[in-house]
Amino acid sequence: MEEDKSLFGRCPYFTAQKVFSGKWSILIMHHLSEGTLRYGELQRRLEDITQATLTKQLRMLEDYGLVSRKVYSEIPPKVEYSLTELGREFQPVLDQFRIWGDKYIAYTNSKK
Repeated sequence: MEEDKSLFGRCPYFTAQKVFSGKWSILIMHHLSEGTLRYGELQRRLEDITQATLTKQLRMLEDYGLVSRKVYSEIPPKVEYSLTELGREFQPVLDQFRIWGDKYIAYTNSKK
């Protein structure tokens, strides 16, 4: 995870943009905010995401300390993902994304 050393960790906007720069990051955070999910459950909720992309995005969010990965020693292997305490602190931001998104959808629909 290479970061631009000049701004990452110093500018809150740049830092937040880097942390959530993945195309699916916000949606992954949204689904995990509803509770712990297994990999397959998360992939089904994100219909258009590839397995490679989901894995990459989850690892990135885990590296940033927002998502926790728990592996159970079972056969077949069971892996669960959940938000960390830091990830749960993002909930008010997710709520604002939803509110703004609803308003924007209404705005664009009114233009049709």
